[in-house]
Amino acid sequence: VQLQASGGGLVQAGGSLRLSCAASGRTFNRYDMAWFRQAPGKEREFVAAISWSGGSTFYADSVKGRFTISRANAKNTAYLQMSSLKPEDTAVYYCAVGRKGSYFDPHYDYWGQGTLVTVSS
Repeated sequence: VQLQASGGGLVQAGGSLRLSCAASGRTFNRYDMAWFRQAPGKEREFVAAISWSGGSTFYADSVKGRFTISRANAKNTAYLQMSSLKPEDTAVYYCAVGRKGSYFDPHYDYWGQGTLVTVSS
């Protein structure tokens, strides 16, 4: 599976962005999918995850109520709708599939290349 993340950019605090993660291959709908982010000088951290069917979603406490993860299996694409953005949301955002254990740990087989989100104050 190859993943292509897109949709990042520069936005003012309080604004919104929607990230997309497009997958190649025909087995995307068999994978749970997650978004992680990594700010400069910090470790990669969990943001949100969604089960293969879309029936279960999980969020980091820091983004709960502001971010929404979704997927369109027919389009081999997942999304992260980000609202009420804060400067501390600034990071490179990565999508991942192929979970090896917990949703929340960065132990996934396949990763996108990352898309930069910058939130100005």
